Amino acid sequence: MESSSNSEAMDLPKIHGPADLKALPESQLPKLAEKIRETLIESLSKTGGHLGPNLGVVELCIAMHRVFNTPKDKFVFDVSHQGYVHKMLTGRWDQIHTIRQYEGLNGFLLRSESEHDCYGAGHAGTALSAALGMAAARDIQGGDEHVVAVAGDAAFTCGPSFEALNNISETTKRFIVVLNDNEWSIDRNVGAIAKYFNSLQTSPTYSHLHETAASFVEKVMGQTIRRFAGKVEESAKSLLLPSVMFEEFGLRYYGPIDGHDIGVLIRTFEHLKKEDQPVILHIITEKGRGYQPALGNPMKFHGLGPYKTETGETPGGGKPTYSAVFAEAVSTFAKEDKQITAITAAMPSGTGLVRFQQEVPDRYFDVGIAEEHAALFACGQATQGLKPFLAIYSTFFQRAYDMAIHDIGIQKLPVRLCMDRAGLSGDDGPTHHGLFDIGYMRHVPNWVFMQPKDEAEFVDMLWTMANHEEGPSAIRYPRGAGTGAKPKEQPELLEIGKAEVVRDGQDVALFGLGSMFEMAEETRGRLEELGYSVALINPRWIKPLDTAVIEKFASQCSVICTFEDHVLHNGFGCAVIEHLNDAGIKTPVERIGWPDEFIEHGSVPVLREKHGLTVENAIQKVRRHLGTGSLKTNEVAGAA
Repeated sequence: MESSSNSEAMDLPKIHGPADLKALPESQLPKLAEKIRETLIESLSKTGGHLGPNLGVVELCIAMHRVFNTPKDKFVFDVSHQGYVHKMLTGRWDQIHTIRQYEGLNGFLLRSESEHDCYGAGHAGTALSAALGMAAARDIQGGDEHVVAVAGDAAFTCGPSFEALNNISETTKRFIVVLNDNEWSIDRNVGAIAKYFNSLQTSPTYSHLHETAASFVEKVMGQTIRRFAGKVEESAKSLLLPSVMFEEFGLRYYGPIDGHDIGVLIRTFEHLKKEDQPVILHIITEKGRGYQPALGNPMKFHGLGPYKTETGETPGGGKPTYSAVFAEAVSTFAKEDKQITAITAAMPSGTGLVRFQQEVPDRYFDVGIAEEHAALFACGQATQGLKPFLAIYSTFFQRAYDMAIHDIGIQKLPVRLCMDRAGLSGDDGPTHHGLFDIGYMRHVPNWVFMQPKDEAEFVDMLWTMANHEEGPSAIRYPRGAGTGAKPKEQPELLEIGKAEVVRDGQDVALFGLGSMFEMAEETRGRLEELGYSVALINPRWIKPLDTAVIEKFASQCSVICTFEDHVLHNGFGCAVIEHLNDAGIKTPVERIGWPDEFIEHGSVPVLREKHGLTVENAIQKVRRHLGTGSLKTNEVAGAA
């Protein structure tokens, strides 16, 4: 960007809401787009966030707010991580520097944050169905508002999008879908749909149409868009056009047009508002537009932490993440065991499987944003003797829950489910926290379910899964790095259902599951300083529980305390309570975990402190059940 244009852009009046945008002369809108990009690049360099997707939709959001009127008109984004520009144009510009920070703006649209956010999903493939429901409600209630669904091309690899497409023409006559085509979701899109859109972009006929789209809007004002669309069909009938696919669903197709030409977008939307049938507008955009580091590495800049604005560099070094440890281990196993495969649902970088793709490409499968299909695909492989490792975020596997029961569990298929981002996902907020997987998995028959306390145990568990043939197995592990524990040169085959007793004790038994083991260990140290005899157990297994160890310490200790990075309802602590109740053992069980509510976004330490996942809270809960008889001295008791 040139310094002179930067200066001009900064001279623009402040945008406090859509009315300010509508008041600007159209000639100043490109300068506004530049100012938005500058603000995003600068702000997100400090907070991190979804930079690339938002740089790609700047002109689109400007045009939409220029033509439509929110909150009366409804914008539904798929996925709403591309809603930062919308936030800036609807009264939240001055808060954009707080995005994804505790008590700041959410990284996704949030109905409770603004009346302009009509829908706040954080998972892909939801926009068409939700927006269609809004349109149906409008029709029933006799409203005249417009409903616009903005969906990335990756969203069309997701099953719910096609389920909605099948229903649109039967439901309403006034509905606008914007297909934002940039060839990327988080990683480059895969599959037939992605190739379909790419063939459109690269075909000579449509390249010509793309180049002349601007002149069409300016010069064909005397014609209707419907007549122009007819000409498109006549001139390009020999091609397999997206118009054929979408019009079979009853949507009138327009495009593709340049998604960065504000004037073309404005006049196109003005015409589409008048249509009397559902329409789809296909726009071509660049993910990361206006920032060379993001253009050069769309995968990295989809969502990232703080970076240097000049170069796009992010802090490096440090301990490897669990995702990286996972990918290295499974890739290593696969080189020796030709039956091992790896499956991801459009998350090769997030799950670390880019490494597997590079090292074992013939047994790597990216099925697109289709978790249900991924699970069934893994089932098919398992029936034929392969050993599929299915890597899906905990929060995303919720979509494949039916398959966990009906297809994997009932048939006892040895699918190996690897649930990344289990536990709190911090800055991403409630749509991405993996706080429910123990609750939705531990009661399903035939599954083995585990969580490691560190990276070394993680590799041992993956090795155990690779060699477990009797049925399905699942492992949950957190976002980011762990303790830095180095895996063994030769992984250990763990005994299924056998906990690790790290330290014996007579007064208190602390069960620290997975990433919460460190908190349990610190609690042990503090309680021992107070004179108590404390047992420390690494449970390892959520299913099957080590019931012998639970009963042993319930019998010899005055109280048990469990720690888990999961909601308390139906979590690991609940499993312990249930077993002790069934065994007729009355030892009290205190639990440290997340409350029965959707946890907001923010840093993990801040949120743990707010919601009571602390050593101090554990000590307070435990000491309610302890007298002073076990204290070493009266002085220690007085100090406590």
